[in-house]
Amino acid sequence: MKKLLLLFMATALVVSCDKDDDTNEPQTKNLTMGIEGLEDLGADYVYEGWIIVNGAPVSTGVFTVDGNGNPSKTSFSVDAETLDQATAYVLSIEPAVDNDPAPATTKLLSGAFAAETATVSITDLVGDFTGASGEFFLRTPTDEDDGMNNGNDQYGIWFGIPGAPPATGLELPILPDGWVYEGWVVGEDGPITTGTFMDPTVQAEDSGNPFSGANPGPPIPGEDFFNNAPTGFTFPLDVRGKTVVISVEPSPDNSPAPFLLKPLVGTSGQETAPTTHALSLNSDSFPTGWVKR
Repeated sequence: MKKLLLLFMATALVVSCDKDDDTNEPQTKNLTMGIEGLEDLGADYVYEGWIIVNGAPVSTGVFTVDGNGNPSKTSFSVDAETLDQATAYVLSIEPAVDNDPAPATTKLLSGAFAAETATVSITDLVGDFTGASGEFFLRTPTDEDDGMNNGNDQYGIWFGIPGAPPATGLELPILPDGWVYEGWVVGEDGPITTGTFMDPTVQAEDSGNPFSGANPGPPIPGEDFFNNAPTGFTFPLDVRGKTVVISVEPSPDNSPAPFLLKPLVGTSGQETAPTTHALSLNSDSFPTGWVKR
């Protein structure tokens, strides 16, 4: 009888310990995501979600997006106590092979939690484009001698207002680290870049003029299309009647095409300088959505 009693007590102790271990296991909750307007980042980059807890970022996991805009995951298992303490959600773009545990500077979306839901947008992390607008004109200053017009202005585009020198013509916010602006002309052959630039509020050239003529360009973003035509393009390139875009690009950027953020879009008319053409806000290109805990 005594042996049976001891065996019973030992068994009860084991069961009790097992129950205590179960109750001490970390409890998790699902963070679900409903974000529209994301695009495939290619093989080198992924999206990563973060919750902000006591001012510090905590990763909720990574995901990719296919060519149709469908995310590989929409639900993420997160420690329940940590998730309950979160005050905000952030979505960043990260290298696919990433040894840095902190978020990259290229942060795309954010939103504060109101009860169980955070509505996310680009406003706080990329910029407020509510009042964005712009102007551009057609001219080819890089093949002109002594400022004499050669009569071929349909082969060049410059973002600004004609003058001596031209004035800046873009109303855009200054971007944070991790982002740059890029100009594009989009026609039947696809998009072709006019160069990247950082600060639209100052008179300054863009990242380069690889297609332009021998003479210096004006101190504003733009390009003449005479030399070094990329595969699939024929130069000189007539930009009349083409779609014109200012995009916001991640930096660094592994894609030769415009990124999903295209705050300004317009159409180049038939008139060359001094006529200017308008760029209008294109907020439909901005991703939006929510996360719920």
